Amino acid sequence: MIRLAKEYFTDLRTDDLNQLGQGLQRSDVPGHVTGKTSYFADRNFPGMLHLKMVRSPHHHARIRSIDTSEAEKHPGVARVLTHKDVPHNVYTILILIQVGPEDEQVLAADKVRWKGEAVVAVLADSERAANEAAAKVRIDYEVLPAVFDMDEALAPGAPLVNEYHGQNYYRYDSGASRKVRFGDVEKGFAAADHVLEETYRSSPIEQAPVETTGCIAVPEGNDRFTCYTNTQAMFFTLDNTSIILQMPGHKLHFVGGTVGGGFGGKVDVTVEPIAILAAKLTNRPVSFIYGREEEMQISSPRAAEKIIIKDGVTKDGRILARQVTGYTDAGAYSRHSPYGAQKGAAHYPGPYTVPNVWVDTYCVYTNRTPSSAMRGFGVTIADFALEVQMDKLARLIGMDPLEFRFINAYRDGDMKAHRQPTEGAALIECMQEASRAANWPVAERFYKMSSYARES
Repeated sequence: MIRLAKEYFTDLRTDDLNQLGQGLQRSDVPGHVTGKTSYFADRNFPGMLHLKMVRSPHHHARIRSIDTSEAEKHPGVARVLTHKDVPHNVYTILILIQVGPEDEQVLAADKVRWKGEAVVAVLADSERAANEAAAKVRIDYEVLPAVFDMDEALAPGAPLVNEYHGQNYYRYDSGASRKVRFGDVEKGFAAADHVLEETYRSSPIEQAPVETTGCIAVPEGNDRFTCYTNTQAMFFTLDNTSIILQMPGHKLHFVGGTVGGGFGGKVDVTVEPIAILAAKLTNRPVSFIYGREEEMQISSPRAAEKIIIKDGVTKDGRILARQVTGYTDAGAYSRHSPYGAQKGAAHYPGPYTVPNVWVDTYCVYTNRTPSSAMRGFGVTIADFALEVQMDKLARLIGMDPLEFRFINAYRDGDMKAHRQPTEGAALIECMQEASRAANWPVAERFYKMSSYARES
């Protein structure tokens, strides 16, 4: 049962909160339950080709040679594409938001760095013919040592995953605004009654959408193309495709619609550029849709993470210092991981006013599937680690965990560790309501607290 606490922040709201707690029908439900909802793959075009990708069977290997001659002779094959066919053979995912390096090729040219990396694209009249022809592509690999764990990748003498970086990590500290250095953590630890350091780890998580990743690219004449896609990032995909194909954006028309599950896994621009390129080179519609096995193997998962939190706390419950070192397993390439690291760096202090904070975040490169977005990536696992740490701190000093959070909760006007003032804070009020709803008893003085001001 939802109780509307309308008395909070009445001077800041313009709504009357008349929808919360009401049963409302989603506008898309009738189409879903009647089977009338249209998805991109429901379309079919005359002469449509099917694209299948030849992917690396190795986690790390040097490409000695690529032989597509037998595949090209296979019945039904229209074209075979390699890195030589891609105008700008570099994924440009993060350049648009000015975050992170461009360290991944669209089709591998000289090396593969994870099992499943795309090397050759085969276009044929049917999926069967495309799969059969793909099996005839001959790639000579020199298998290289691989690393699959962040600790292993950071160990001295570990095999180098990505030569672009010259080391197996990317430290997210570029630019003063991207470093979290607030107060003096050593001074804060020295003044604390207790210091607690804990390590938290998470594993990769696959989004596993019901609808696999894919698109259909259709030539429209005059060097214009329409792409029907289930991307979660329409304009992001448009801009990246434009850069990769060296085509002006007005020549590209992207059509979205209902996405059969994404959860962040469909923000990477992995199918649209190569499908449109194939349509351009063959002048025929092209369908590129991941199979289920392909989706599970090569779709970007949530990254594995390792978070080390060191806190200094007084015996009366005030956190004086927080030092965090966060490691994100980016896999073989950066993709969105530096962006996630940036979000984590800003988020690690939590919704708490801590006067001394030091945060370092790293993307670590391994020979795993490149990781990317999933449901608040960069902060989801951070929240888990921070709140478990808060519970441990409360137990350490013998304090109720909710009362401990009341003491440290930020208020309007408090300066956050990344030097942005707190605005519109409502944590205290939310905790007050939660304590009442859960019948969790806290001292009366905590019910008198407010996010508007700090009590004297």
